[in-house]
Amino acid sequence: MRKILILAGGGGHTGYAQILADELKGRAELSFLSPDDEPISVRRLEGYGSVRTMTKPRHPTTPALTFLWKLLKAFFESLNRIPSDIDVVVSTGSSFCVPPAIVAWMKRIPVVNLESRVKFTKPSGTASLLRRFSRLTALQWEEQKGFLEGTVFGPLLPRRLVESSDGGYILVSGGTYGYKELFDALDETDLENVVLQTGKIDGGSYAKAHPGWRVISYSDRFYELIAGARVVVSPPGGTPVEAVAYGKPVVIVEYPAWTKAADLEETRLFAEKIGASLITDVTAEKLVSAIEEAQHRPPKALEAGNKELVEAILSIAGHGNV
Repeated sequence: MRKILILAGGGGHTGYAQILADELKGRAELSFLSPDDEPISVRRLEGYGSVRTMTKPRHPTTPALTFLWKLLKAFFESLNRIPSDIDVVVSTGSSFCVPPAIVAWMKRIPVVNLESRVKFTKPSGTASLLRRFSRLTALQWEEQKGFLEGTVFGPLLPRRLVESSDGGYILVSGGTYGYKELFDALDETDLENVVLQTGKIDGGSYAKAHPGWRVISYSDRFYELIAGARVVVSPPGGTPVEAVAYGKPVVIVEYPAWTKAADLEETRLFAEKIGASLITDVTAEKLVSAIEEAQHRPPKALEAGNKELVEAILSIAGHGNV
């Protein structure tokens, strides 16, 4: 079988890697690179193949000098993390993927780069850079053809691993890093049947204030919580799309402190594309209102591009290094 290395950048980008791995399992020999400070990514992928880790140069709040130092370190580590016998390297679009993808290109290994599902008006920084080194730039929406040369496959959607049901609870996810402003707004509501996923933020104070809530940092079986939720509340990224795949109403809460005005427009378009309610400045009142609205707004049906993209990756792998 062909050897395929998937670069999993953590968070939603690891979600992309897992979606591709589900489709490629049994059809290729899979291996992965994952950030060394995100062990949950390793646990999500190790059932599909070998997982090695390396430095992730940038997180949302990484200072510029720290980023430059870690970027150089990541390039150095990549030299020993990219075997020369790999048939194709797949980048899931995170900045984490840039050093190993460029090293793969230097070793004459074909690179496939996936553009983000939340880009509608301009390319991501990773796609802007890696398009010069990629055999294929995989697009998830037709709108992305307006600013990036590539092939549209459709959105990557996870498989349903369990049956969808209504457990009656509201699932609030903070993603990998957590979202304190969202959690504080939720804390001020009278909502009772809540499952709160806090990421890297300590959820102890929320659990103490709301004994009826279930508060967790992470879950290796997070899809089960999505499948049983009444409504899913999350920042933009992987969780909203996974919720739509399970037929769940979605509320997207933007990160105003982390984004620019143009990014807020991207999020608005993303919410419209998947049929989600949107909050750009979270308060307790807006959160309760959006959850109520979402329950009367079914998510849109999306046609997955998983299989077509996998066939393209296998075709490139079949041609070997050139």
